[in-house]
Amino acid sequence: MTNIPTELLRTLIAVVDLRSFTKAAHSLGVTQPAVSAQIKRLQMLLGSELLDKSAPGVTLTQTGELVVSYARRLLQINDQILHLAGPRPAARTLRLGVAMDFTGSALAWTLAGFRTRWPDVCFDIRRAPAETLLQDLRLGDLDLILTLSGMKSDPDARSQWTEELVWVRGGSTPLDAEGSVALVTCGEGCTYHRLAVEALEKAGRSYQIALTAPGLADVISAVAAGLGVTVLARSRIDTIDLSEDRMLPKLPDVVCSIYVREGGDREALEQLADALAEILQAQRSTAQFPEDALGPTEPSGEMEASLGRRASGA
Repeated sequence: MTNIPTELLRTLIAVVDLRSFTKAAHSLGVTQPAVSAQIKRLQMLLGSELLDKSAPGVTLTQTGELVVSYARRLLQINDQILHLAGPRPAARTLRLGVAMDFTGSALAWTLAGFRTRWPDVCFDIRRAPAETLLQDLRLGDLDLILTLSGMKSDPDARSQWTEELVWVRGGSTPLDAEGSVALVTCGEGCTYHRLAVEALEKAGRSYQIALTAPGLADVISAVAAGLGVTVLARSRIDTIDLSEDRMLPKLPDVVCSIYVREGGDREALEQLADALAEILQAQRSTAQFPEDALGPTEPSGEMEASLGRRASGA
């Protein structure tokens, strides 16, 4: 009986997922000719063409699609056996970039759920403006980033969705139709800051920057204390009252994006990216805002179920 070396299957999966022999070679740490040779060897062992040469790019034949489907299952079982029987692998660190505009507990809950599936993965989180994160991702200094901007859709993003922006204030913060608006923000590098200022200037409302804080946790604390108002995505608000005042101008929607760098541990990165997208979008659709919410909230039952599905690989 013929046995199929698992390294040939891994090479096939890399070519299919990255849709490029060159990118697959880079991610596997081999040369492009070596990748081509392994694909040819696999096709010879199976006695069938797996890639459609008549189609542009990397396109699977009907047989190739079946082989890829079975190969993923086989490699998953192979890796599980090695994990159980062999020595524990060294911890891997995924470098995550999170825009200054993000807040809420969904990120932490998603990472905790992800570690039940990948217990040897650790995380290094950095916060910076979206433009800086995109540059660091392209340079290979970050593995996955979460950004929020007023840009239109980007085909390079793995996931994208829109978020509604709202003005938020503490219960003791007064607002009137004529007075100057006291703003609390993370500074000019924050998308919320830029859109808040643009909305006020467009509406002809005067304002002053009452406080510039290093992070959204500090912004929320300051707003809750009555220092002023700020702007947040509606789904991110879990620690502060929503302002029901209609005197502040309408804000535009923003685009939330998740990007994954090329190469690296694609399986882990893509699973994490998909888990984040699922949980953050579920949070957006199930968000509730009690009038006196001053403490962090846990995920809803729907979000917890989603985390469980991701953790189990379902």
